[in-house]
Amino acid sequence: MQQNLILTDAGLYCSAGDFFIDPVRPVERALITHGHADHARAGHGSVLASSETLKIMAVRYGAGFAGTTQAIAPGERLSVAGVGVSFHPAGHVLGSCQIRLDFGGFVAVVSGDYKRQPDPTCAPFELVPCDLFVTEATFGLPVFRHPPATGEIGKLTASLGLFGDKTHLVGAYALGKAQRLIAHLRESGYNRPVYLHGALEPLCALYEAEGVAFGPLEPVGGRGKELAGEIVLCPPGQLTDRWARRFGDPVTALASGWMRVRARARQRGAELPLIISDHADWDDLCRTVVETGAEDIWVTHGAEDALVHWCRSRGLNARPLNLAGYEDGGDGETVGIV
Repeated sequence: MQQNLILTDAGLYCSAGDFFIDPVRPVERALITHGHADHARAGHGSVLASSETLKIMAVRYGAGFAGTTQAIAPGERLSVAGVGVSFHPAGHVLGSCQIRLDFGGFVAVVSGDYKRQPDPTCAPFELVPCDLFVTEATFGLPVFRHPPATGEIGKLTASLGLFGDKTHLVGAYALGKAQRLIAHLRESGYNRPVYLHGALEPLCALYEAEGVAFGPLEPVGGRGKELAGEIVLCPPGQLTDRWARRFGDPVTALASGWMRVRARARQRGAELPLIISDHADWDDLCRTVVETGAEDIWVTHGAEDALVHWCRSRGLNARPLNLAGYEDGGDGETVGIV
């Protein structure tokens, strides 16, 4: 049944159902795992995705981002040209899903991006048993083991206590990361307003409209040094932009799984690296592969060869996909900020 999934220049194509999954260029029929722009592009003839992903795409691209759209609820089963299709939570960002395909009893699951750490802003990862598992491997090296996010948030609040006269400027990805940071800050007991760069405001508003409570949020607007002692969230690229100069001498932090690598932190200008990722780390990648029960593993998006080798050493049929068009950071951000 694997011949029903084909690699093309546009991405992964299901020939039996005549649709693509997360295609990298406009196609007639697309199934979309989540709203990051390296997976969710505008211009398709029709799009099937979770309701949250469709709303995220509308915020980013405008209401006419596709010819037609259809929302699918988690676990709902549809037949697309005879292929059974259902979407299951991936735990990556709001609305993110794995896509389950049933070819008359042979089950393939395309994970998209996923994580298994707790995240109060999205539905948790759901394990979906399958025969073929298509997994990401953004952090597919043993060096990448993500610590609990609570401890990383503790580093941020501890720094606020030590350097209360400085703005804490935190680089956070606009979709998923910024919202998760705010939610974890609230869980830690931080009740002060969190200040937002304008680029983060629309998606934070969407999350709130979807029922995610953030507490007091404020736009940075024209403010600068008067935000000493406060937390300001901004896109990662703004940390080294002249926009950041308005805050005088801020403490610069960056939330990313890549902050495990000290050279990356220095390169991105992060004095306070926060190892918080919305992707599975090495241990969770390996655990998920085993727990799906799949005998065939296709690996994409990252350190493919290492995970392929690990799978083969355990008797699994594994191969790298080498799909083009999916960046480590994705969505227009600097590569490596995920």
